[in-house]
Amino acid sequence: MADRLTAAQGDTLDELLWRERGLGPDALAAVLTANPGLADLGAVLPLGTPVIVPAIATPAAPTREIVQLWS
Repeated sequence: MADRLTAAQGDTLDELLWRERGLGPDALAAVLTANPGLADLGAVLPLGTPVIVPAIATPAAPTREIVQLWS
């Protein structure tokens, strides 16, 4: 299911995706494909620009093994 985000003042696409959905640069191609003409708006999106974010699997957070030195 796709989400709709709205650009705030001074937002770049990658900043908007990171802040709102935790998505990194690997999601940019899918978002640009879902929003024809979005790249033509420039690096900084105009205030209020709607951005459709297609369903993108977010990678799971890396896990660390916990080493307990004392019981």
